[in-house]
Amino acid sequence: MPYYVYKITQPTPILKNLELQDTFENYRDARALARSMRAELPANSGITIQLIYAGSTLEAEEQLQEKREKPILKEWEK
Repeated sequence: MPYYVYKITQPTPILKNLELQDTFENYRDARALARSMRAELPANSGITIQLIYAGSTLEAEEQLQEKREKPILKEWEK
């Protein structure tokens, strides 16, 4: 399965705009691109660079669109 690198903007809390940047078979190459893209982003730009491992672009985009609940912090984690 390939690695996908996405550029994500979220103009509203409900809507996510996903833009596929590149696809890699090798994790190291995908990680290097994601890190370099994150380093070039200005602070507080509202853009997220996400690396995801999935079977297809459709599967990757479905996983990125899922609403995930924030984990509950334990007292010692605060």
